[in-house]
Amino acid sequence: MHIGMLLPRHARFRGDHLAFLCGDQRFTYRAFNAYVNKLANAIRAAGLKKGDKVATVLPNCTQLMAAYWAAAKSGTVIVPMSPLLQDAGLISLLADSDTVLVLGHVSFTETFQRIRPQLPAIAADRWILVGDGAPPQGFRSYETFVADASEDNPPETGLTEHDVFNIMYSSGTTGLPKGIVHTHYVRAMYCMIFAMSFRIIPESVVLHAGSIVFNGAMVDLMPWMFAGASYILHETFNAEAVIETIAAEKVTHIVMVPAQIIQVLDSKAFTPEKLSSLEMLHNIGAPLLIEHKKRINELLPGRFYELYGLTEGLMTVLDKHDSIRKEGSVGCPPPFMEIKIVREDGTDAAPGEVGEIVGRSPCLMPGYYKRPDLTAKAIRDGWLHSGDAGYCDDEGYLYLVDRIKDMILSGGVNVYPRDIEEVIGQHPDVREVAVFGAPDAKWGEVPVAAVVLRSGAAVTADELHTWTNTRVGAKFQRITDVVFYDEFPRNVAGKTLKREMRDRYAPG
Repeated sequence: MHIGMLLPRHARFRGDHLAFLCGDQRFTYRAFNAYVNKLANAIRAAGLKKGDKVATVLPNCTQLMAAYWAAAKSGTVIVPMSPLLQDAGLISLLADSDTVLVLGHVSFTETFQRIRPQLPAIAADRWILVGDGAPPQGFRSYETFVADASEDNPPETGLTEHDVFNIMYSSGTTGLPKGIVHTHYVRAMYCMIFAMSFRIIPESVVLHAGSIVFNGAMVDLMPWMFAGASYILHETFNAEAVIETIAAEKVTHIVMVPAQIIQVLDSKAFTPEKLSSLEMLHNIGAPLLIEHKKRINELLPGRFYELYGLTEGLMTVLDKHDSIRKEGSVGCPPPFMEIKIVREDGTDAAPGEVGEIVGRSPCLMPGYYKRPDLTAKAIRDGWLHSGDAGYCDDEGYLYLVDRIKDMILSGGVNVYPRDIEEVIGQHPDVREVAVFGAPDAKWGEVPVAAVVLRSGAAVTADELHTWTNTRVGAKFQRITDVVFYDEFPRNVAGKTLKREMRDRYAPG
């Protein structure tokens, strides 16, 4: 059993159902299966065998989606890479992952020409370019690569649920990114658990407007294919395009990061009526401030979900029917998953007591690729240690306090940035806020607020500084400075890069 069986199944039994839309391309399941088969057979014809690594360096596009399911069929291991990576990062990850074939966008041609000499494991004819125009000498176009390949299902390769499907590299905001391994079994669990959790069924229409190279995309991508629903992929995120597509295609499910949700709600094109088909508006990647959650529940009641999780395999889901009753919570573990809160000495914390979030689940990675040392630190006695601080209430619902590494130690007191962010987020002129710790000779660290203002806002840094410090719950939560950004720096997953802001910060 393996997830490569899903697409042929739908092609056989419901082949005329709309499967996938991207740009101006629309595929039924029968047509998409044939499209994927050409790539899977081309990969096999290129000499790759089960377990060989295929890396993608692609923006959202049909070929990227096809690469995921071609890997599932051919037994190769897909290694999605961010199109924001520079030369050194690409060299590092391509070498670390033992990649032997690259599917890259034509815009990376010059980058690939520079780095190829340092990656001898990738043969000259295994650099495949996606995009318009003839490729330069030494590269093959995607069209040429798949031209002679069959549209029939590729031969079985002896795949089982224990074989590796992908290596997902961590965001890499600190140190060398780690390759997180997922098997076909893990991805099958994503299929079933999240289809149930989000009520994704064959008639669902899923829209994904963020990058699908990061693991958060898998929480709707896998259940889409499991259920045989319809999936719409936007090539880039645009709030107005999201609103238009939801209205035109009667989208039922969408997953977005906080910044994207805020842009949709703040768009001049937004009306609740245009999003009335939605059954799920799902936040992922970072907690959404309570002010925004309240707005969603007022404008689009009975639709808001939130997921807290680690790519390594720990998740909770806040169901839409709990989003008001458990305001501020990130939910509870889905079936077959467990979480608990532990103190520094490893003992279980009491309800309401803050500690480290740990968990175990059938989605747990077997480990970091070629790093048993890091695996042993992360997974202890079968429990994944998150590095996040939180607490559970009496009913077992999780409340996320902050990343432990983002905690500010000011005058010997633990200061959690999110507590301050929730206060600043209530200011009517603030669109987004991120609080980080800046070095201080007296206190060790002090809180600084980075803020993105709403369009037309006129509040000054001094005014916001005073407004915040009269409202926080304790003196040690008072901010020392406010810095304005047009947009926050983010990784490809849409996560705010606080470390980059902290490194960039210069007082006064």
